Formats: sequence, structure tokens, C-alpha cells
Amino acid sequence: MGTSSALGPAREVALSSGRIRYHDTGTGPPVVFVHGLLVNADLWRKIVPGLAAEGHRCLTPDWPLGAHSLPMPDADLSLPGLADLIAEFLDALDLTDVTIVANDTGGALTQLLMTRRPERIGRVVLAAVDCYEIWPPLFVALMKIVRIPGTIAPLLAAMRWRFVQRLPLAFGWVAKRELPQDIIDSYVRPARRDPAIRADLRRFAAAADTGCTLDAAKRFAEVDLPVLVVWATEDKLFPMSLAERLVADLPRASLRTVDDSYAFLAEDRPELLTELIVEFTRLHAAP
Repeated sequence: MGTSSALGPAREVALSSGRIRYHDTGTGPPVVFVHGLLVNADLWRKIVPGLAAEGHRCLTPDWPLGAHSLPMPDADLSLPGLADLIAEFLDALDLTDVTIVANDTGGALTQLLMTRRPERIGRVVLAAVDCYEIWPPLFVALMKIVRIPGTIAPLLAAMRWRFVQRLPLAFGWVAKRELPQDIIDSYVRPARRDPAIRADLRRFAAAADTGCTLDAAKRFAEVDLPVLVVWATEDKLFPMSLAERLVADLPRASLRTVDDSYAFLAEDRPELLTELIVEFTRLHAAP
């Protein structure tokens, strides 16, 4: 569950398949953040203050991707189901002209959202994301393992050790710099402690399907939204060729590259990512 005070007050909203916990701070045009697998709203703790200071309302939900605090046993946790859940969140809070900022698996969800339910979206930032056939890139083996009952808790228990945290199957290939221990705890504690969260994670893993991102890509030509693609030049998971494909296939996309970072740009280069988002929202502000 997101715990950082930088994210603003924690709130909850009731959706058709359960409750979503989110943080809400700032005023102005809304920015909704979509994190990836096995992290939560804390991923954005270094981005939100800068965007709020520049006149944005920042909403950082804990999506049910394994590090959330409110179980969603009745939710459809396939990629299309989760994309529709994000759309329902926007509907429930009556958000319009939204900037979506997505990373990692959250980018795959956002691609489905753009092609299924774009009506409340004004612009999109895809910051090092799963796409095309690269879903999930690093966690294919992990997804197969966690489908087996009883495997998740021991895997997460091992995360208490620093050397495990730096392994490729943990956080070693997504963040160039070591994550603070309290943030790692925020990411792994919910599933480690709550069998209902582990059940959600297992259902998500069971529904993992590369076909969803490939199907979304077939509809990119129809996406009439400005899209900023931000990619790390040293990314170990997502090759630059993916960013170039996204920019070629999305009619209104542009590319910015970031040095000295892995896929978790919000962890490794938060100041630069914040600047790029602010620049992009100003360039494509609603008339």
C-alpha cells in the first residue's frame, strides 16, 4: 500500500468489483498514475510533489497488482479487466482531460485503456513500459511460479535480504539505484502478510496473456491522443527498439530518452521525468 506522505491523503473509492485505495494531492488538471507489477503508489513519491507544485492534481492509486492493501477477490484481473477498472476509477471520480502517467506493466494497461476507453483521457506518458510481445518481460518465469499455491509467501519473505533485492528477479534490473528498505517493505509486505492479496496476484498471473498487448497495438492507428514515450537508454528490460515502434505506430507520439536509469525512471531520474511530464502537459494543454 502506498505509504509516503509525499503522495497526499489516502482515500478510498468503491467500484463495481471492490474498493481502490488512492492518494490525492494538489489542484488543477488531473494526473492519474498507473504503476506496474509488485509495486504500488509509492513508486511515484518523488514525482508527485513536483507536479503538484506546477498546478496539477495528482492521483496515485494502488492498483491490484500484488502490492495493494485492499483485496479485490471479485475483480477481473486480466489486462482488459484491469484497463476497464482504471476507466471505472476515472468515471467514479468524474475526471476529465486526464494525463495518464504509466510505467512497466502499467503501460500495458494504459495501452488497452487508450484503445478501449479513451474518452476521459487528454494525453498519455508511457515511461518504459511493457508493449507488443514484451509482456511480461522479466517476470515470465515468476508468473509461472506464483500461479502455484503456496509459492508467493516464501518468495516475498526472501526479499528481506539486501542481496536478494538486487537480483534480476527482484528489483536489480528495474532500478539502477538501491531502493530504500521502507519502500521495498511497502511493496512486498501486503502480499507477504495477506493471503487475499496473494490470491489476487495469483489470479493476475494466471490471466497473463501477451495477446492482449498485441491486440491493443493493432488499434494504435486509431488513438488520437498526444503520447510522450520516455525511455531509459540503459534499460535492461525494454530495448530502445520498443520505444521506436511505439512512436512509429502511435500517430501523435514523441520520444524522449533518459540516461543513467533503468526502467524505474521515477526512482532513478525523478527530477528529469517530472520536468518531461510538465513540459509535455503544457505543450498539449486543453484549449
